[in-house]
Amino acid sequence: MEEKPKGFGFELLAGEGRARRGHLYTPHGAVETPAFMPVGTQGTVKGVTREELLGLGAQMVLSNTYHLYLRPGAKIVSQMGGLHKFMNWDGPILTDSGGFQVYSLAPTRKVTDEGVIFQSHLDGSEHFFTPELAVEVQEGLGSDVAMVLDEVPKLPATKDEILEAVRRTLLWAERCASAHSRKGQALFAIVQGGLDPTARAECAGKLVSMGFPGYAIGGLSVGESRPDMLEAIGVTEPLLPEDKPRYLMGVGAPADLVECVNLGMDMFDCVMPTRNARNGWLFTETGRLVIKNSRYADDPLPVEPGCDCYTCRNYSRAYLRHLYISKEILSARLNTIHNLRYISKLTRSIRDALEKGAWDEFRENFHARLKERGEEE
Repeated sequence: MEEKPKGFGFELLAGEGRARRGHLYTPHGAVETPAFMPVGTQGTVKGVTREELLGLGAQMVLSNTYHLYLRPGAKIVSQMGGLHKFMNWDGPILTDSGGFQVYSLAPTRKVTDEGVIFQSHLDGSEHFFTPELAVEVQEGLGSDVAMVLDEVPKLPATKDEILEAVRRTLLWAERCASAHSRKGQALFAIVQGGLDPTARAECAGKLVSMGFPGYAIGGLSVGESRPDMLEAIGVTEPLLPEDKPRYLMGVGAPADLVECVNLGMDMFDCVMPTRNARNGWLFTETGRLVIKNSRYADDPLPVEPGCDCYTCRNYSRAYLRHLYISKEILSARLNTIHNLRYISKLTRSIRDALEKGAWDEFRENFHARLKERGEEE
């Protein structure tokens, strides 16, 4: 496990406190970190094309193993030349293991040490997902980064439930590592442990001893409070190797990105920018703008004056509100373009601040802008 996959590596370039600026190298190109990965669950980031993603500044996308396993199936994707060719994206791709999706199917699943029996949300068919199968599917997809299968404890959870999830996560990580053989694909481990510092420490320590090329923090942003989430990250981060990338799973609110970068995280993903866009919630430097509000009915301004995205350069708040109220498909597309561009610019600004040694000032100013309008999260 100590040898890095061909074409994969991580380099630290700058830092301030625990915040880090780096480069993640993959067979499909380098990713500047901290980085946010737009979520392309079924091989597409909802509502935008490859060319638009590139124009918005996306570097790496995330796709969902569970969904692609069920439809169209890893075999078909592999026959079509792999996920990169299938979805016409020649940049880096990370695939999750499906563990979180299985977690969300709690009423229709059964978890054992061997794996997970679950019913498809599509047709109710029964499937048996093992750590080995999770690796096999991701190898077939051909992603640059694959994730181990893990067990996500539902929060709140008892001490025994958390420890059982950690035990199984460690067992499955070993099995995933043994099964993984695709050259050029990096397999990341996932630290579980709920909100229990001791369990987090045990899980992190044992995973680090296995020598994975990257580590994720999982099982957060599932309903716990923001202070609890930040505390769990703060406990886990010092236990992870400084020379390996750290991926915080499922976190994407702008204020959370800033605070989690401050705690040493390098990679992020979340459906929030695209889901919020479809629901008419738009990101701006001073907080959220809810486009359905009546006050925007005759507002000639763009979503955010000065924003360079296609939406802000061409359309008014009044028009965007009209599209949203009228349930036009274009509403979701234009809103998504703006939100993804906002997140891309935010992460770029974070990287610039770290390079210049101005991180503390940037962080202070970011929160001050939100507080000025009472929108601090």
